[in-house]
Amino acid sequence: MAEEIKLEQVEKILSQEHQTTRMRLSRIKPKSIQFKNPPVAVELGECQITISNLAFNALLTGKIYDLGVIAVIMRLPLPPGIEYEELKALSIEIYNADTIESLFDRHLDNTRKTLSSALVKEAFSGFVEDYIIFYFREWDKSWDPLPLLLTEAEPVSQEVRRETLRNSFSYGLDDLTIITWDTALVYDPTGSTDIPDLLEFANSQLLELRYYDSLLSGEMEKMYDAIEEAENLTSFRRLSHYRRIMSQLMELIVDITEITEKIDNSLKVTEDVFYARIYGTALSILRTKAWADSINRKINIINQSYTMLSDRNVNQRSELLELAIVFLILLEVFLGVFGVMK
Repeated sequence: MAEEIKLEQVEKILSQEHQTTRMRLSRIKPKSIQFKNPPVAVELGECQITISNLAFNALLTGKIYDLGVIAVIMRLPLPPGIEYEELKALSIEIYNADTIESLFDRHLDNTRKTLSSALVKEAFSGFVEDYIIFYFREWDKSWDPLPLLLTEAEPVSQEVRRETLRNSFSYGLDDLTIITWDTALVYDPTGSTDIPDLLEFANSQLLELRYYDSLLSGEMEKMYDAIEEAENLTSFRRLSHYRRIMSQLMELIVDITEITEKIDNSLKVTEDVFYARIYGTALSILRTKAWADSINRKINIINQSYTMLSDRNVNQRSELLELAIVFLILLEVFLGVFGVMK
């Protein structure tokens, strides 16, 4: 939504009508995880929604991240005694339901407008990430998690099953977490939301990286156009054009480097091995490293372009200086010759 969101100001704005909290994990020692600036959570209320012929009293929560991301979380409490076949049909319907998307958009837009004064360099990019988590406090071991995770009813091969269930984790004898690209299944009898919160945080980082990768692509296109335009100018105008391009490139490099560093340092799991594995696996599945590498490659290209323009600038100045020296020599000869003739 913006380059940055001032969370202290967010708390002041929202506290007038809502109770706000800062995100923290409940089943982990504070020193085991480091939030640079924990997101602000706020309850957005309830709404009625019907999916797959089932009526839900949906609970909506907003999370505001200082890096410019606003998350809207919808919780759909499952009806007591729901059958597995109903659950499968529901998972497919949720994945394809347009009504849910429009509901998210509306709450997202309302939250953005409410917090507009806390948004630094507001620019709604249109970049979104959606993620579905099937959360259970009771889990029937006869149920197959695969159709829920794939949101498909058709049978799949053993290879697909093996690959999908490859990232399964259990801390104790009675819990389970399975992570995929756009869905996860969490079974935790305690009711803790720690793992959903970690998965949400990982998705916010993916969203940031996708946005800044796209931003760099756009800036690189502008850079190439500006350099091409400069080539058609006269020598004197070309120098000032190069300087302006170089100034913009250096500002861009500094801004993006600072932001990507903030993304990297926004959350660090230090001592809890289980949560570190969950979080690290989520980042790996979401391919955040590939996006970060893409950003670094583009920054290197921009750095190389900056160096090239700097060299051209130096060469251009040298050529102008040489021309000035030649002109002065010719002027001195001219004045000397005509001075003698007089």
